Amino acid sequence: SNEVPEQPVISPASGHIFERRLIEKYIQENGTDPVSNEKLTVDQLIPVKSSTIVKPRPPSATSIPAILKSLQDEWDAVMLHSFTLRQQLQTARQELSHALYQHDAACRVIARLIKEVTAAREALATLKPQAGMMAPVPGYAAPAMNPAIAAEAGPETATQPVEEAVMSEEVIKKLQDKATLLTAERKKRGKTVPEGLATSEDIRNYRQLVSHTGLHSASVPGILALDVCLKDTSKIVTGGNDKNAVVFNKDTEQVMAILKGHTKKVTSVIYHPEEELVITASPDNTIRVWGITTAQCGQIIRAHEAPVTGISLHATGDYLLSCSTDMHWAFSDIRTGRVLTKVAEKSGQMAPALTCAQFHPDGLIFGTGTDDSIIKIWDLKERTNVANFQGHQGPITSISFSENGYYLATSAEDSVVKLWDLRKLKNFKTLQLEDNYQVTALCFDQSGTYLAVAGTDVRVYLCKQWNELAIFNDHTAAATGVRFGHNATFLASVSMDRSVKFFGSVE
Repeated sequence: SNEVPEQPVISPASGHIFERRLIEKYIQENGTDPVSNEKLTVDQLIPVKSSTIVKPRPPSATSIPAILKSLQDEWDAVMLHSFTLRQQLQTARQELSHALYQHDAACRVIARLIKEVTAAREALATLKPQAGMMAPVPGYAAPAMNPAIAAEAGPETATQPVEEAVMSEEVIKKLQDKATLLTAERKKRGKTVPEGLATSEDIRNYRQLVSHTGLHSASVPGILALDVCLKDTSKIVTGGNDKNAVVFNKDTEQVMAILKGHTKKVTSVIYHPEEELVITASPDNTIRVWGITTAQCGQIIRAHEAPVTGISLHATGDYLLSCSTDMHWAFSDIRTGRVLTKVAEKSGQMAPALTCAQFHPDGLIFGTGTDDSIIKIWDLKERTNVANFQGHQGPITSISFSENGYYLATSAEDSVVKLWDLRKLKNFKTLQLEDNYQVTALCFDQSGTYLAVAGTDVRVYLCKQWNELAIFNDHTAAATGVRFGHNATFLASVSMDRSVKFFGSVE
């Protein structure tokens, strides 16, 4: 206390003299000697006997000027201490600011490194499927190219001859023979339920099994198309906003090929049911045929002069139907890239743009959707429009023929799905969805038992009864494609959220 103690005591721990009341209070709070920090108790304190002498006041405190001088000295000491504290505060602020700048710089470096790692991973994913893929595609032979066209397209691509051919009698006979065979097989198959087909209860219990978000570029998000290989449903192909198509094996979770060549987004994809071929279409006005094992383009089909909006592979596996906003549909040979026929609707008014197309399972007729809400049925051999279905509001977004050959499912921008009977040429069922529901894709399973609807979410319906079996809303954005696996044992869907999701039974 800087004063002579009134009750002095000695601490045996340090040998210092303290005021009793002060040292006892300190010991109660800390239990140690304030000088040596050794353990100390009140009982150990040794009292000091001293005479009680009244000390006179110092001369400096006997007059008013002396007292004022003492106060001035105290004030000066307080101001000096305050100035020292301010200096220390300013130094602390500068050190904190410097530390924050260092932290910000470190965050920027980390962000740059993460970006470089992501780019390196994408490059690695691109290189992996190409390693060891230089074997020729089985059953696929690209024709010789015109040197001028080859120079323009580059060494890795080929393109079709400029002149158009016509559908020969040989082609028509091939189509007819295939249709006769398929019709007989379908009638035989329709009498029994396929062995191993998933039941309605199985589909009701389907849950998300896995989700993949790394197939397409994150900088241009969105997957626009999906198809599953019928021969091996573990293999899928997707088309994205990043102008690429990706072939993926869901069982091994490996990318088999990344198909690069389109100059705009890939909006339609087809996985050949028998061969390692993929067909893609894009708003860049081209259709490309790819060999999966080489990840190279074998043919470029230039059948249209405007964005290609839909493609469908004929049951023979040799011919392709395509449609475009140029108001034409075209029938092409995927082996040679030659356009066999190209037809526009004959009418006095401006023909509508075509928005989608699909072959009937037999392959002799097909359907097209238009942006004026009409579904048109065409005879392929005669190249004539044989029936029209009206009733939708807005452009047609998707059409799908059932494997039974009798049903056609259609959707438009009116939040409904309509079912048409091709025998009676009329609408027999309308599935009313919620307001503003966007239907983007329709798909029957191979048995014709279930119908999948993709859009705001993914839904599965039981055909004939048309009961809603399941709703999957796991995507964070609109679903753009949906396909069934073998015997409907799983369901695959893609979305604008850049994900590919698989739904099935959880073991």
